Amino acid sequence: MIGRLSGELLEKHPPQLLVDVNGVGYELEASMNTFYRLPARGKPVVLYTHFVVREDAQLLYGFADREERSLFRALIKVNGVGPKLALTILSGIDTETFIHTVHQGDTASLVRLPGVGKKTAERLIVEMKDRLKELQVSDNGDFQLASPDVAGAPSTSDIVAEAESALVALGYKPAEASRSISQAAKSLGGQVGSEALIRQALKSMVGG
Repeated sequence: MIGRLSGELLEKHPPQLLVDVNGVGYELEASMNTFYRLPARGKPVVLYTHFVVREDAQLLYGFADREERSLFRALIKVNGVGPKLALTILSGIDTETFIHTVHQGDTASLVRLPGVGKKTAERLIVEMKDRLKELQVSDNGDFQLASPDVAGAPSTSDIVAEAESALVALGYKPAEASRSISQAAKSLGGQVGSEALIRQALKSMVGG
């Protein structure tokens, strides 16, 4: 079991990232909430991980802290929720808001997430209430907020394309992703990174 990685962040293309650990490159998938907290490429990074072995693949998921990993592990125990949907949920809603949503029985907020229908939202609320009691919330963050990643100075079109690709990978339809990123770009104005666009787009779509 791989539980934690410490190394150099080589690549980050939401939701995939590549971490070099003593010359070995580990490919991981992570939620956008973790991506927001990553340092720039080439910087040291520490990630808590969850390893999934399937018949057709071996997948490694990375998390900024133990709390998010614990929530991910709780989510994939819910009937009908696999790792991909769990990442989508963690990308569209932060841990604190998700916990509040579950305790309030707020299915309306959950069904705004791609792949979460009314039945799944109701199942999440019922099954997660007890599991959330087991999560240990820590105020100790393992990351500083990301510094602007200026390496490579990507063009505006590259930034938009990366942001749209990330939303599609999280389960949104291409047309919806394109429209949301376009609206986010207009809302933010100026030159912004793909992560800022994704954050604004998700906030708009999930927040209603």
